[in-house]
Amino acid sequence: MKPALPRLVQQIIYLFEKIPYSLIAFIARFSIAAVFWKSGQTKVEGFAVDLISGTFQPGVPHLASSTLPLFRSEYRVPLLSPEVAAHMAAFAEHVFPLLILVGFATRFSALALLGMTLTIQLFIYPDAYPTHGTWSALLLLLMANGPGRLSIDQLIARRYR
Repeated sequence: MKPALPRLVQQIIYLFEKIPYSLIAFIARFSIAAVFWKSGQTKVEGFAVDLISGTFQPGVPHLASSTLPLFRSEYRVPLLSPEVAAHMAAFAEHVFPLLILVGFATRFSALALLGMTLTIQLFIYPDAYPTHGTWSALLLLLMANGPGRLSIDQLIARRYR
């Protein structure tokens, strides 16, 4: 007779293995998109969208008055002027999260945000490795396994198979 505990553990692991990847991927996509989107929203004025409530404040987007000073002092990155870096960051933190959220060009969008994460880790907040490690894990998961079934990428892949 086998001990009950190992059998119970095996049954629980079996149930864990039944968690659909598409659910995991959707939660990963939504979560990482929200992190970068919210950060992007702090960098611009005149354009506001809340991904959770769906509220939209239309306007002509431009960098917030606090953005350039922040890039001149705290967010300095090598090889880029603060002006270029601020615009690139604001753009990336709006476009790539939207693409990831809908599951379009997901792997490449995740790669772009991983590059941004590594830049932040190496040049801006080197002590924030627990946070950046979490972001990196989600982005690497999406890069390695794709966005799951609930995505535009999946629809495109089905069409061309």
